[in-house]
Amino acid sequence: MKIYHKFLLYQNKWIHPYVRMTVGVMTFITYLMSVLLIVGVVYEHGFTISVAEAHQLQHLYHGVWIAFLIDVTLRILLEYKDTRRTFSRLTWILTILLYLTLIPVIFHRPEEEGAVLQFWDFLHGKTYRLVLLLIFSFLSLSNGLVRLLGRRTNPSLILAVSFLIIILVGTGLLMLPRCTVNGISWVDSLFISTSAVCVTGLTSVDVASTFTPTGFTVIILLIQIGGLGVMTLTSFFAMFFMGNTSLYNQLVMRDMVSSDSLNSLLSTLVYILAFTLVIEGVGMLAIWGDIHGTMGMDLQEELAFSAFHAISAFCNAGFSTLPGNLGNPLVMTGHNPFFIYISLLIILGGIGFPILVNFKDIILYHLHRLRHFLRTWHWDGSRRFYHLYNLNTKIALIVTFLLLVLGTAGIALFEWNAAFAGMPVADKWTQAFFNAVCPRTAGFNSVDLAGLGVQTLLIYLFLMWVGGGSQSTAGGIKVNAFAVVVLNLVAVLRGTERVEVFGRELSHDSIRRSNATVVMSFGVLLLFVFIISILEPGTSLLAITFECVSALSTVGSSLNLTQQLGDDSKLLVALLMFVGRVGLITLMLGVIKQKKHTKYQYPSGQIIIN
Repeated sequence: MKIYHKFLLYQNKWIHPYVRMTVGVMTFITYLMSVLLIVGVVYEHGFTISVAEAHQLQHLYHGVWIAFLIDVTLRILLEYKDTRRTFSRLTWILTILLYLTLIPVIFHRPEEEGAVLQFWDFLHGKTYRLVLLLIFSFLSLSNGLVRLLGRRTNPSLILAVSFLIIILVGTGLLMLPRCTVNGISWVDSLFISTSAVCVTGLTSVDVASTFTPTGFTVIILLIQIGGLGVMTLTSFFAMFFMGNTSLYNQLVMRDMVSSDSLNSLLSTLVYILAFTLVIEGVGMLAIWGDIHGTMGMDLQEELAFSAFHAISAFCNAGFSTLPGNLGNPLVMTGHNPFFIYISLLIILGGIGFPILVNFKDIILYHLHRLRHFLRTWHWDGSRRFYHLYNLNTKIALIVTFLLLVLGTAGIALFEWNAAFAGMPVADKWTQAFFNAVCPRTAGFNSVDLAGLGVQTLLIYLFLMWVGGGSQSTAGGIKVNAFAVVVLNLVAVLRGTERVEVFGRELSHDSIRRSNATVVMSFGVLLLFVFIISILEPGTSLLAITFECVSALSTVGSSLNLTQQLGDDSKLLVALLMFVGRVGLITLMLGVIKQKKHTKYQYPSGQIIIN
């Protein structure tokens, strides 16, 4: 046997187990260091620290830097083949950037002025190293979280727990001294954190006067994480930077983001993040263009205001930095484009990411046809492209359009000379459209909802209950489920056995899940309205029902009841927001033990219905 063959056998039998153990220990250490780094950054920016504490934090950051350097180096030296296979190009770029931090350690600071000195100071600066370490920490924790999926844990349970963890972390962050003006109770902090992560918008305190700019930063980060979904973010970073994950992980994530196949999973995650950032960026610029120079803010404050409201609108959160929400006089007069932009962002965020991807395909198709026409000067009119709109897109768009039109007309009819009295005609129609969009499910308010008529409140209740599209930032039973239930009802009334629409037969599973969602929604609402009515005697039943529907559908609209609730009622409303964001079906699937499929079938039986 040749000597290198003996060496390979020796390596596989004796050396490789120790290599794996060493890498495993370093992986655990990097997880620990990642958590310590995040805790250190939070402590530094959340509290007023002394000089001695600042030095201790610098030692902590230095230790984390050393740990990441050792971890990356060991992976490259000991497991180069696996590292080369799993690391993406961006991961290698980040690795190179990490090694660049060694330059100030190896080389002395240049004495001559110039680009070399500026480069050395940049690498030696705290900001560069800290941002890089935070990126590595987030990648490390994301990779660890995604690896948990490989433990065959219930995906529904993982989704629910991930939201719960972010809510608890947000609760702690909002209680930091630098986040609030005069402090906040843990119940209110938990309530606001839940409302932000669940993109609801209900507030138990006056947000504008309670939180500092640091607090608003925490809130908007919680909104962004909650809108996209914890598992969506972590899975994207794990797959994009760390290469391939296990097949089971990919199957779980495919179901979570409704991807067509495993091959398109990463592209679906990229589309979700890309659509989010692009739409929020365009919305931010549009809002800034309307409010520029009209609100007494400097440029930085205007950009911060625009970014906050663009993210809050697209994520259907309904949070605002203005006292009185969007009913503030600063935006109520002469800012109709502002309300239109907010409404469009809400619609795009609540329509669902699969539909946005479908829109992308349709736009690319027409651009391809246009390019073909410009090349050949011949328009190919023989192609039929109606199949570009899939069944889900058609149903969601039609129901969304009908709800918006009927909601706008109904609110305008009942509030034309009531809540909208004294407004110009253009303002009345703008406010009617805006108040028809917000219940689905943004939670912004430009008028006092407690002053609206009963008929308008009933329209609000219906729009809140239905909500937005599936796989979106919106809540409610979703327009898809509502459409399926209505179509099933029509089929029953017409006496047909199949539910058919647009030349397609709806699957039995879609009908079952839609009916279950509606029944569970009514059951949960009835239970919570009953309990809160006991805890809050003397409170209007309409106000309690409105609050519960708003919380379960993650809307955020209220009849000025939230801040008057007791702590027990606030916790119940927070639980409703959590249930509404995770999803009734998803939560039940995570809690209830699933029955195994059986090969036998019982005889059918008939139940007398009427």
